[in-house]
Amino acid sequence: MINLIVAVIALLVSFYTFYLVNELGKKAKTSGGDTYTTRPLQLQAYERLVMLTERIALPNLISRANQPGMNAREMQLLLLDSIRQEYEYNATQQIYVSPLAWEAVRNLKEQNMLIINQVGSTLLPEASGLDLNKRLLEYTMTQKKGALHNIVLEALNYEAKKMMK
Repeated sequence: MINLIVAVIALLVSFYTFYLVNELGKKAKTSGGDTYTTRPLQLQAYERLVMLTERIALPNLISRANQPGMNAREMQLLLLDSIRQEYEYNATQQIYVSPLAWEAVRNLKEQNMLIINQVGSTLLPEASGLDLNKRLLEYTMTQKKGALHNIVLEALNYEAKKMMK
């Protein structure tokens, strides 16, 4: 008889514990949970990646990093270093955005570094930093309107707007 009473009490306690755990889980979901706290962080991450995309766009990068008196090789290294620093500064944002968005930003960084290296390798050793900057700007002028920079911006804007709905 005592065994039966202990078994019934144990069963009632386990049902009550199960009920409490379920109620706490429901309350956490209805009070906002993770969605409420991470959405602002995710939107801020998209904002920062848009800014990164704008900052490493070749025309913007050249106008910001231009220093008179440098030779082409020094300017090339300065531009590459600026891209690396911008990218590394914003690398933590990848945990808040989609893998596709982060991959697009990473590809833009790699493409711009490749362009800078390719254009830099076509110049004579005595070329100035101004010569490199002119060639890079000429290159960007000949690109189609759908350059990777614009495509990345459109993708980031699309994903951020999708989150706001």
